[in-house]
Amino acid sequence: MKKLLILGSGAGGTIVAAKMAKSLGEDWKITVIDRDWKHHYQAGWLFVPFGVYSMDDCMKPKKDFIPEGVTFVQDTITNIDPSKKLVTTENGAYDYDWLVIGTGCRIMPDEIEGMMDDWRGNIHDFYTPDGALALQKKLKYYKKGKVVLNIAEMPIKCPVAPLEFVYLADWFFTVNGVRKDIEIELVTPLTGAFTKPVAASVLNKICEQKNIKIVPNFEIAGVNVGDKTIESVKGETVDYDLLVSIPPNFGSQIIIDSDLGDAMGYVDTDKHTLKAKNIENCYVIGDATNCPTSKAGSVAHYQADIVCANLLREIDGEEPRPDFDGHSTCFIVSGYEQAFLIDFNYKVEPLEGKYPFPGLGPFSLLGESHFNYWGKMMFKWVYFNLMLKGHELPLESQMFMAGKMRHQLTNA
Repeated sequence: MKKLLILGSGAGGTIVAAKMAKSLGEDWKITVIDRDWKHHYQAGWLFVPFGVYSMDDCMKPKKDFIPEGVTFVQDTITNIDPSKKLVTTENGAYDYDWLVIGTGCRIMPDEIEGMMDDWRGNIHDFYTPDGALALQKKLKYYKKGKVVLNIAEMPIKCPVAPLEFVYLADWFFTVNGVRKDIEIELVTPLTGAFTKPVAASVLNKICEQKNIKIVPNFEIAGVNVGDKTIESVKGETVDYDLLVSIPPNFGSQIIIDSDLGDAMGYVDTDKHTLKAKNIENCYVIGDATNCPTSKAGSVAHYQADIVCANLLREIDGEEPRPDFDGHSTCFIVSGYEQAFLIDFNYKVEPLEGKYPFPGLGPFSLLGESHFNYWGKMMFKWVYFNLMLKGHELPLESQMFMAGKMRHQLTNA
C-alpha cells in the first residue's frame, strides 16, 4: 500500500487530506499528524480582544474535519528524514511515498530584545489564543493612553490583520466613549498601511479619516519597557502605553531542527508548482512555504487545489504544472460593520471591481461596504462547514481579471 503523509492539520493540511481522500484509491493510506486536537479559525482571533467572538467560537475538534478513511495522529513530530522518507514522532515513526508539509508558522517575541520583559503586561499580541484572551482583558476597561500596534518584520501571518486591529480599536474605543482620550498609532516596516501601493493609498486615507497615525519604514531593534518605548535600528523611538506587537513570524521548529528550511524555518518552495525545491516527493502548503504571497487562509485554500492536482499528476507519472499565481483574497474589517475586500496575486495589485461574480459581486473590491463586512462574518461558517471539508466553492485558485478595472494593473 502506498502512503501519503500530511504534516499539520491547519487549513492547508486539512483541505489536502479531504481532497486527496476523494481522489486516491483504496491502495493508498493517508495519514495526518498534528500535535494539537483543536482546530482554530485563526482569522477569528482578531475579534476576541474586542468581544466580537469568544475563543470557543474559533475552535472545533480537528477530528471533525478528518474524512473517513484518513488516519489522524495526535503526536509531536521530532524529526523529518527525506532521505529515508521517514517522519519520527514522540510515540512512533511513519514512512511515506509522498509528503505534504503544512506545519504553519508561529510568533517569536523573544527575537526582539526587551520584548519579553513586559510580555502580557503592557505588551500584548493577538496572534495566539492566549494572547487574544489576555488582550481582551486589557482592553475591556481601557480608558486613556497611547496604543501602538507594531509590526516587527515581514512576512507575517495574515498581513491585513494589523490594519484591521487599528480600525477595530478606533471603533471599539469610540463606542465605549473614550476614543478622544486614546491615541492609536500603526508602526510598520512597510512604506504605508499595506504592501501593495494602490491598496495602500486607499487604506492610508482610511487611517487619516480615523485619526490613526502611521509611522512607516520602522524596523524595530528593541523595546525599553522602563521608558515604554520601542527603538528602530536607526535609533528612532516611539513611546507607548500599550504595545500590541506582531513579533517576527517563524516557521515550525521541526523544519529548522530537521534542516529543511531557511533560517526562519520556511521551506524553499517552487512558487508556482508548490513542490519543495530540496525535498524529494514533497509539496508544501500555507504558512510553511517561502512563497512571496500572503500567509492567509484563502491562500492555503487556493494552494490546496494546486497541490492536490500536482500530486495526482506526479502519481500518474506526469510533470507538475506551474499553476499557482500567488492568488490571495482578504476581507479587511474597518469598523462600524464595514469592510473592504482585496483580491490580488504575484503580479497584479488589488483592483476595483466585483467579486466573486464579475459585474455582479455581491462583494465590492477595494471598496468599503456593509455587505463586505457580512461576508467576513459569514466566512467562519464557510470555513468550518465547507472549506475544511474539501467542498468546491465559487472561488478560483487562479486570480481572474473579469470584473476588475484593468487601468490599475501593474507590472510588479
